Amino acid sequence: MNDSEEKEQRTIAHYDRSANAFWQGTKDHDVSQNIHALLDALPKDKALDILDFGCGPGRDLQQFKQLGHRPVGLDGSAAFCTMAHEYSGCPTLNQTFSEIDLTGFTFDGIFANASLFHVPKNHLPHVLKVLHQALRPKGVLFTSNPRGNSDGWQGQRYGHYLELESSQRYLEQAGFKVLNHYYRPQGKPIDQQPWLALVSLKT
Repeated sequence: MNDSEEKEQRTIAHYDRSANAFWQGTKDHDVSQNIHALLDALPKDKALDILDFGCGPGRDLQQFKQLGHRPVGLDGSAAFCTMAHEYSGCPTLNQTFSEIDLTGFTFDGIFANASLFHVPKNHLPHVLKVLHQALRPKGVLFTSNPRGNSDGWQGQRYGHYLELESSQRYLEQAGFKVLNHYYRPQGKPIDQQPWLALVSLKT
């Protein structure tokens, strides 16, 4: 097992072990700002095909479905995929991020909420290119990740933390144009907003 595989497998194993606790701790999180940031950049007059990249136990899959869209979940944790399908009734793909294969799928939008930062640093360009290829023309990618300038371990979870400039560089190299960005939580001073969200257009 190489270094990147170890990072992914240890992180996935952590989520498999703590799946129920993770669900209890996150099921009531309000990410409506992020959901609407993606949807506001897409056509309003039709049901959309949306990939929830790193869907976890299915909270946001259910929300997209309730809004009339056709979401598909993807997660490296088999436990999360089972929970997400049971909770939302939506299809899920159990795939590690660095071995992602979306052959045969096309999406209007991709929702990567608190997930891309788990992609090992050297695999991020490839993963972004796969997501770019899976989007239809004028498709939109939403990303939200913890801010920082490092990569490493937080307990049993690997994370790659980026600020705005470096995030834009990765996205532009993969063929995206950043439309807008914001920091979360809303209404806090910048030093109390640890999350960076970006809305990017496939070009």
